[in-house]
Amino acid sequence: MEWSDPAIILSLAPYGEGDQRAIVLTEANGAWHGLARGGASRRGAPVWQEGNLIAARWVARLPEQLGTLTGELVHPAAALAMNDAMALAVLRAACAVAAGALPERAAHPAAFLGLARLMAGIGIAGAALPALVRFEVELLRELGYGLDFTACAVSGVREDLAYVSPRTGRAVSRAAAGVWAERLLRLPGFLVGDDAADLPACRDGLALTGHFLARDAFGARHAPLPSARVALYDLVTRRINGETHAG
Repeated sequence: MEWSDPAIILSLAPYGEGDQRAIVLTEANGAWHGLARGGASRRGAPVWQEGNLIAARWVARLPEQLGTLTGELVHPAAALAMNDAMALAVLRAACAVAAGALPERAAHPAAFLGLARLMAGIGIAGAALPALVRFEVELLRELGYGLDFTACAVSGVREDLAYVSPRTGRAVSRAAAGVWAERLLRLPGFLVGDDAADLPACRDGLALTGHFLARDAFGARHAPLPSARVALYDLVTRRINGETHAG
């Protein structure tokens, strides 16, 4: 059995001497495990990095076997993010969320395309963080945990949507929230309009998607939110606090 497809490397772990056990995401085959022989070697390491887009080929004698993965580098997302702490944290968080939330060998083409778009822009200053929030919103929807930002769940209005119910995932307008606002999740304006995706807005977005990822996508598997995702939120918070103190 074999397949050949563009793939994004989601996860790598040492396996034996010089090899890597990899999880890759493809459009047609979903999240797939395989053994990347020589993936940790000097020659293989530039290719086998989380976030990289590769032309992958998987081969096994039987479908249930781990199989062997080979790949040629197409887009070096890891190298593009290497010198930017925020971009690198976004890359690691996105890969960890996808690896942990997507079921193995189940096609989720929208998730692949969304992650590919994120990695394509990973080196563009200021683009990666809001792109991750949007990716997580779409990932939740594709997994069946859809968030609804179309209209207020209380009044039905479509304007001034500022919050999301942590129970239902539906938007709530500022007026309808009233005294309950503190119990709701903030809905950043860049998810429903043209507001700037600054650091505080992105932190609100991470808190929003993080709540539903932890409760639904990872909670259903009795697993915690990945440490790389938690670390990203902490990094954004430190950056905001640093800017506040500097001001």
